[in-house]
Amino acid sequence: MLGKLARQQDPNVIVGFDHADDAGVYQLSPETALVQTVDFFTPIVDDPYTFGQIAATNSLSDVYAMGGRPLTSLAMVCFPEKADLAILERILAGGLSKMMEAGCTVIGGHSIRDEEMKFGYSVTGLIDPARVLTNGGVRPGDRLILTKALGTGVISTAIKKNMAKQAWIDAAVASMTTLNKKAVEVIIAFGKDHVGTAALSSVHALTDITGFGLIGHAREMALASGVVLRLCASRIPLLEGALDCVRAGYIPGGLKANREFAECIVSYDGSVSDEMKTIIFDPQTAGGLLISAAADESTDLLHELDVAGVPAREIGEALEQDKPSIYIAQ
Repeated sequence: MLGKLARQQDPNVIVGFDHADDAGVYQLSPETALVQTVDFFTPIVDDPYTFGQIAATNSLSDVYAMGGRPLTSLAMVCFPEKADLAILERILAGGLSKMMEAGCTVIGGHSIRDEEMKFGYSVTGLIDPARVLTNGGVRPGDRLILTKALGTGVISTAIKKNMAKQAWIDAAVASMTTLNKKAVEVIIAFGKDHVGTAALSSVHALTDITGFGLIGHAREMALASGVVLRLCASRIPLLEGALDCVRAGYIPGGLKANREFAECIVSYDGSVSDEMKTIIFDPQTAGGLLISAAADESTDLLHELDVAGVPAREIGEALEQDKPSIYIAQ
């Protein structure tokens, strides 16, 4: 819908909504720019405190996905008039715990009465204008690195149906409450150590995997960069229980919508299973980062991520432009 509106001409906008990037970036000075994003959603787990943590982690993720540092946030609350306010207090406390972990100050917010509970944040961060990472910088030959396993969407659907095993829930919650802070700190430090200039020459593009799933966000990256992405299904990390949920039919509506929208540019190796063809479209909450890094630096970057405790894995590579934009090999 935004594409149908008149474009505002502002030379200080470094990143707008033209290429479906993760957050907007607005330059304030030659050394400083704002990173701005907003995200909120309905509960996906039963525990209010955990829901608040997940919502905060998810909201912060888009600032990290640009290479930025979260600075301030505003809470957004939709809450039923007759519901127990102790529940809301726990949600806010959970969110605050993650904001404090991120070093991001909650400076206010807004609430409305709504029969359907919703919670999230508008987050503002800071970034050096010369070091902004977008989804459009992928180069042929780059290696693609993913920092979190897939499966939160199908597991959340199983939770709503009271069919999720506790081990699945524990794995999904652990993933959804893990900030991308460490990963982006490694990326920024890696760029400085290997380049010594303003530009991050070894990390060319960055995005986070959230509501559009791995393929939806990879599609944005491929189209913005004019490349083909070749992903290896056997290398894509999955949460415990993710494939079990797919086999049992716990398919969220968002997964179906993602597949209907994006599968037209995807082709598959004949050995890729139907379950893998499904899970790569799974909408993620507070998902990992998808990094496009120079081939000769990717091994070192993976090592640095591992040392920092980030379970990153190389899942593919970028090739010269040719249709389709995404190819899934076994």
